[in-house]
Amino acid sequence: MVSARSRMLGRDLWRLRGQVLAAALVVACGITVLVGMQGAWESLVIAQERYYVSHRFADVFASLKRAPAGVADEIRALPGVRGVETRIVRDVTGDVPGFSEPATLRLVSLPAIGMPVANALFLLYGNYPSPAREDEVVASAVFAAANGLKVGSRVTAVLNGRARQLQVVGIGMSPEYVYEVGHGMVFPDNRRFGVLWMGRDALASAFGMEGAFNDVALTLDAKVDPRQVIGPLDRLLARYGSLGAYGREDQLSHRFLTDELGEIGITATYVPALFLAVSSFLLYALLSRLVTVQRAEIGLLKAFGYSGRAVALQYLRFGLATVGVGIAAGIPAGHYFGQLMVALYRQYFHFPQLQAVLSPRALVLAVLASTAAAMVGAGAAVWRAARLPPAEAMRPELPAGFRAGLLDRIGLLRAMPIPLRLILRNLARRPGKAVLSMMGIALAVGLMVVGRFGLDGVNEILALQFGRVQHDDVTLIFTDAQPAGAVFDVVQLPGILRVEGFRVAPVWLRHGHRAKRVELTGLDADSVLHEVVGHTTGRHQVNADGLVISARLAATLHLHVGDRVEVTLMEGRRNTFSLPVTATVDDLLGLGAYVDRLALSRYLGESPAISGVHLRIDTQMAESLYSRLKRLPAISSVIVRRAVLESIGNTLDRTFVISSLVLAGFASVIVAGVVYNNIRIALSERGNELASLRVLGFSLREVATILIGEQALLTAAALPLGIAVGYGLCALLVPVFDRDAFRIPLVLERVTLVFAMVPAACAALVAGLLVLQRLRHLDLVAVLKTRE
Repeated sequence: MVSARSRMLGRDLWRLRGQVLAAALVVACGITVLVGMQGAWESLVIAQERYYVSHRFADVFASLKRAPAGVADEIRALPGVRGVETRIVRDVTGDVPGFSEPATLRLVSLPAIGMPVANALFLLYGNYPSPAREDEVVASAVFAAANGLKVGSRVTAVLNGRARQLQVVGIGMSPEYVYEVGHGMVFPDNRRFGVLWMGRDALASAFGMEGAFNDVALTLDAKVDPRQVIGPLDRLLARYGSLGAYGREDQLSHRFLTDELGEIGITATYVPALFLAVSSFLLYALLSRLVTVQRAEIGLLKAFGYSGRAVALQYLRFGLATVGVGIAAGIPAGHYFGQLMVALYRQYFHFPQLQAVLSPRALVLAVLASTAAAMVGAGAAVWRAARLPPAEAMRPELPAGFRAGLLDRIGLLRAMPIPLRLILRNLARRPGKAVLSMMGIALAVGLMVVGRFGLDGVNEILALQFGRVQHDDVTLIFTDAQPAGAVFDVVQLPGILRVEGFRVAPVWLRHGHRAKRVELTGLDADSVLHEVVGHTTGRHQVNADGLVISARLAATLHLHVGDRVEVTLMEGRRNTFSLPVTATVDDLLGLGAYVDRLALSRYLGESPAISGVHLRIDTQMAESLYSRLKRLPAISSVIVRRAVLESIGNTLDRTFVISSLVLAGFASVIVAGVVYNNIRIALSERGNELASLRVLGFSLREVATILIGEQALLTAAALPLGIAVGYGLCALLVPVFDRDAFRIPLVLERVTLVFAMVPAACAALVAGLLVLQRLRHLDLVAVLKTRE
């Protein structure tokens, strides 16, 4: 049998169903984000852990010039080393069918017998290369998909000066390339960069590496700190041209995946928190009004023997029921949202199995957080209902007192139309409620700003990198450093308008007990095609007597201008020397360290040399140039400016645009919920007043202006406040995007401000129109009979 209080609760929920639904939708949005993002995070973590374990992802990596195969036994003897996989790894240019530009192919050797000890290959289709064949390869799944390659397809690669047709006999993936990018890349370009696994003997024969290796991956015993192995490994491989060993945390693919997981975790925390904060406000406003309207009912309940605790529980149940509706809608919506997010992440992070999971932890957290929000929102109203004495409750609430405000005293209100005068007076009487309403809308606008912040930041990175730093059309990376005179050979290629060489050498920079492995770039002082330019610090001149370094790198090493930093070269004579820091540059990509090119060659103990060239070309002769570049043996990589921008543009369309639209939709729900609730409560509270105005001859339009105009005024005031809130939230997020690979600056474009305000204004308009329909059907006689 249904109790009287339960019938009362059901009646209240149905009578206030519009407002309950608005508050529940806000709760549902918060839970959707929480469950979806936590589910996506957990899905990635589970896939990562399983893949790393099942396919023995390495703990330590090292690249070198050349070492005899017997060195593997010495590496294996190092304390803590469990497994050693020596390999041959080379980047070469390639020709992919149907694609005019040169592709960069990374060739990785596979053992002739058995599976690799580390970074084992997961074969999706086909077979492993036959030891008896020298032209068979396994292609990475994303490279194959981007270029339409299947088992039996062929690609052309330049192996040590010889163009060779390679047949794809299998398609697979490796834990080493969960995020498949090449050297110096931030965003993947799967059409122009791909990994091919080839038999060890075939690759050794092509590059004269028989009985040798140039890359090694180690797995370690459990609980062994990689730093205990990296030092001894570096010393052991130093005489073989080691470029520096590094741990898993610095491995390119793993670092990108780890950074992304960190961002998901933060998003899954602060966005739901904002939604639940707004839902608390909505519940507070709704229950406060309900307590006011039901004063007589509360008095009767207490008069019939119900305790204050029982009455309080009645209204708390109302809040919990509202949140319960949000939970019931938010959990399945969150699971679906998580599936969409996982589908998006599959385009960037490649696992054998990546399935969306419904996280039990997220479900528990969603229920607890939303319940807490309901209790906080209902708390004040519940306390008020519990303490209301029966005799006082039976009397109508005293009308609010009126005092002339500042606008009345200075006579400004007399010059205003009556509807506007009534609106301003009502706002002045309840400033706290007005501020809370504005904050709810402002939070929603701030969320929309945050949704576009990443896109604006990346656009600023591109504007800096490709508008002020890089002015070249094509960059060529040589397989090995070439004499500086190679510039004159490049000039002979078709369509070349300008050539500038650069030298790159891996180094360790040390300051005190801090150290960082980076690439030291040597540029000509009069370089035009590639300049050292900061986001706010402008252009910096490289020189031979000191280093210009990234501000991020300087902060990592605790360096300031004038400090001396110890430089240890990882190639050439492997000299160690110190240089002063002459300038820091707030660049936005990578950890840059720059010096004069000729000075770098002197430090390396070599004749002037270059690692690559920047080119400005005649675009009408680009096809002819690309055709020649595909056949040049000394080139390992060709980077085309137009292609990089195109790839980044596609990436942004798939990520930031989608995420910003999702956040805009959720934030619009907040605005609509806040405005709808406020107008409905105002209609309930001021029904007698509005009906009186209608009887006195005010038109429906004038009465609607008074009711809806108040919320329109609050919304208009909340929009710029929301921009400020969004700016503050973005400022809090800047450290999250402060990575070694890239830094997103605090930049907001005008279109972002419009994007944030227009949906909010439209949502408020829709909410106002919904309430306007109720105003049209207002029963004047029934309202005027209401007891004051």
